[in-house]
Amino acid sequence: MSERLQPGDTAPAFTLPDADGQQVSLADRKGRKVIVYFYPAALTPGCTKQACDFTDNLDFLAGHGYDVIGISPDKPEKLAKFREKEELKVTLLGDPDKEVLTAYGAFGEKKLYGKTVTGVIRSTVIVDEDGKVERALYNVKATGHVAKIIKDLGL
Repeated sequence: MSERLQPGDTAPAFTLPDADGQQVSLADRKGRKVIVYFYPAALTPGCTKQACDFTDNLDFLAGHGYDVIGISPDKPEKLAKFREKEELKVTLLGDPDKEVLTAYGAFGEKKLYGKTVTGVIRSTVIVDEDGKVERALYNVKATGHVAKIIKDLGL
């Protein structure tokens, strides 16, 4: 089971491929706040709802100094299909080895329909301009999560 991050922790560095196979690093966003959200799988109903909510609020969040990055264990090809099909504007990164998911505490045991399984824990980590964890939210709901973040951040 991976350790969950706490406010004040240094956000683990990462470089992962986006939907076009281009490498994207957290370090590229230094000086900006970044909402990094982890989701189980592209092209599934809950993950689609969450990605569409982030896309719908992307300009609003950017206007308040936040970038948004979604990370799943999917390969870039599947992320590209997801982006095209749903007209997503958020940056989607693939972590098929689950190293970043694990480093962020977003992969491990969870309850699914009453059973304990190992998988992606739907999570959101908000990283400040200096690369520190501002907030770490685990076992979040796909629906209504973006609105809750906006409210909690007082935006």
